[in-house]
Amino acid sequence: MSETLVKICGLQDVEVLKSMVHLPLDYIGFVFAPSRRRVTLERASELIAELPQWKTSEKPKAAGVFVNPELDELKELLAVAPLDVIQLHGQESPAFCQKVRQAFPQVQVWKALSVTDKERDDADNNYTLEQYAGSVDAVLLDTYDPQQSGGSGRTFAWERLPDYQEIALRKGLPLFVAGGLHPNNVGELLDTYAPYGVDVSSGVECEGIKDITKMTAFVERVKQS
Repeated sequence: MSETLVKICGLQDVEVLKSMVHLPLDYIGFVFAPSRRRVTLERASELIAELPQWKTSEKPKAAGVFVNPELDELKELLAVAPLDVIQLHGQESPAFCQKVRQAFPQVQVWKALSVTDKERDDADNNYTLEQYAGSVDAVLLDTYDPQQSGGSGRTFAWERLPDYQEIALRKGLPLFVAGGLHPNNVGELLDTYAPYGVDVSSGVECEGIKDITKMTAFVERVKQS
């Protein structure tokens, strides 16, 4: 079985990022959407410039989190902050995702879908995971929150994961799991459902600041599974 990939999202501080250079991370996320973790274009550029200093065999890839961006906005941003991944958390349609892929072939496009605890169509934009096949490079499942696009700090009903995983496998879509993960519960997720990748933000923070002890514990728990 392949190793689960790890993404830590919501980095804002250069010194915190420097403290992480020994962690075997696959992706680091920078939030450009409205959020208390939002970074400016200039700060994102500073942070991304630090990634080549990583001490592991491969440096993590830079992912930018957006909600309903315009193509022109993405073009201006990528000219200054060279992202590897554009992660879309709004009501972006499969057609729009495909436009982003065509406009920026150098980056991957991921689509976040919200999951509720109810057996129904979960995408808050009325598109299903299946419909994004061929339009995105990966899908990220996050907990539905009517007030915000991700970052709720709450888990969704993991027992619903096998249905999503079956579709993702059939369509050749890598499937990441986010929402309420932390060092003490990610092991259960890995042992039970073995996701392709996991994405954590608030679960490795202390009073709203990324905590190196929590980040280390989280990454070690994932990579030893």
